[in-house]
Amino acid sequence: MDTKALRQKILDLAIRGKLVPQDPNDEPAEVLLERIREQKQQMFKEGKLKKKDIKNDTIIFKGEDNLHYEKFQDGTVKCIEDEIPFEVPEGWAWCKLNDIYNFIDYRGATPTKITNGIPLVTAKNVKSGYIDYTIDDYISEEEFKERQQRGISKKGDILFTTEAPLGNAALADMEKFSAGQRLITFQQYGSKDELINYVMLMFILSDFFQQQLYVNKTGSTVAGIKAAILKTLWIPVPPYNEQLRISNTLKSAINLIDSISKNKEILSTSISNTKSKILDLAIRGKIVPQDPNDEPASVLLERIRAEKEELIKQGKIKRDKKESVIFKGDDNSYYEKVGNNVNCIDEKIPFELPEGWAFIRLNTAWELISGRDLSPSEYNDKNDGIPYITGASNFKNGNISLVRWTPVPQVITRRGDLLLTCKGTIGEIAHNNFGEAHIARQIMAIRNIYSLNVDFLALCIEYSMTKIKQAAKGLIPGISREDILNLVIPIPPTKEQENICNKLKVTFSAIEHIEKSLN
Repeated sequence: MDTKALRQKILDLAIRGKLVPQDPNDEPAEVLLERIREQKQQMFKEGKLKKKDIKNDTIIFKGEDNLHYEKFQDGTVKCIEDEIPFEVPEGWAWCKLNDIYNFIDYRGATPTKITNGIPLVTAKNVKSGYIDYTIDDYISEEEFKERQQRGISKKGDILFTTEAPLGNAALADMEKFSAGQRLITFQQYGSKDELINYVMLMFILSDFFQQQLYVNKTGSTVAGIKAAILKTLWIPVPPYNEQLRISNTLKSAINLIDSISKNKEILSTSISNTKSKILDLAIRGKIVPQDPNDEPASVLLERIRAEKEELIKQGKIKRDKKESVIFKGDDNSYYEKVGNNVNCIDEKIPFELPEGWAFIRLNTAWELISGRDLSPSEYNDKNDGIPYITGASNFKNGNISLVRWTPVPQVITRRGDLLLTCKGTIGEIAHNNFGEAHIARQIMAIRNIYSLNVDFLALCIEYSMTKIKQAAKGLIPGISREDILNLVIPIPPTKEQENICNKLKVTFSAIEHIEKSLN
């Protein structure tokens, strides 16, 4: 179940007057809006509002021809039927945000934050529908009094983020606080019985209102909106009694959706932990039973060493003077022999192995190919040449999406390679099951040159992912060849490698089916 989509569907029904039934006996919203206009005029006379707060007020109404009109303060009237976003039920009315809310704007008033004092709520605290207090800032009582000259934000007001991010909103839920940077407070005019801020908040969080923000936003790197534009955005107003009915229905529905979403998160976390535990058991040799008749991994590794010696004699490869051999000593400790040097490496061994298994460095049995970037003139999107894989954007759920090609490949991955992203987004893994392709520098290809089980290698890489990511360095995180080549990985007997991979394919397939059912 897509809870985000369900929430938006309910908000869309609410803002269009389709969530609860209308009652023809309800006082029309236009009467409510007229009272708000009268209250604003009275506040202006009392000096509580300035001329700028009311100079742009207009009256939006339906004429006898059933079309919408806007009456300005100079008495002129304009047909605005083409501007009305959509039809609302009888008794509802359209208005601009400025018609029903006073804007208290603290932007530009940079606060001096202290460790204790009056709570300061900023844009980083305001989420979509709630306030997150895990980040807590405070200002002094003196600064609080100075900031009140701009207006006093109150409990129940709507706090709205104007940028970074744009469009989050929540109800203020503290008696005494100050609204901070990148926030505007929407404070309703008149008595608290004119509008139900919870309903207006939900309308503001609806796709309809958020789309208005998107159309009118400024800035490309950091999206924001000017207060003058924000004031002119459309919002429908239901009759007050219908607001009550909408509020009750919305609260019940949103609470239920939040409960479902929270349970989904708990289940998703549980599934993730289960997958990690299964992977851990597999890598430790505890997912399938051992068969004492299986050929030990030590024999397999001895064959690989013999094969290397033959290739060296034939001049096909050079001898690696730093080749590693990991073994268990008579004292039951693990040692590594590199050339003539032997060192105890117990601290590098992650766990104890079953009988017949062995540890090796990854470079003992696999070749690592580092990618190279091509210039824009060397690749295309017209299927000319072989595929060109540029980075994590090509990796989709363990598969590779091919969108670029090159007629001049230089660094080529082949079918059967294991592909790993090594720069920027680190740790995406995919099998090359499509054939030759050029790889960019953001990618490494791990090539299986001794007919070992590449699926088991993928499990080992995934198991080591935390360690791999911790090794990342640089402003744009990246891992080196040595970070991968020097990984210590377990090698089971050949038959057990196959059994483990088959077992996990079935298990993870079942888990993925559960995960998909959550969406």
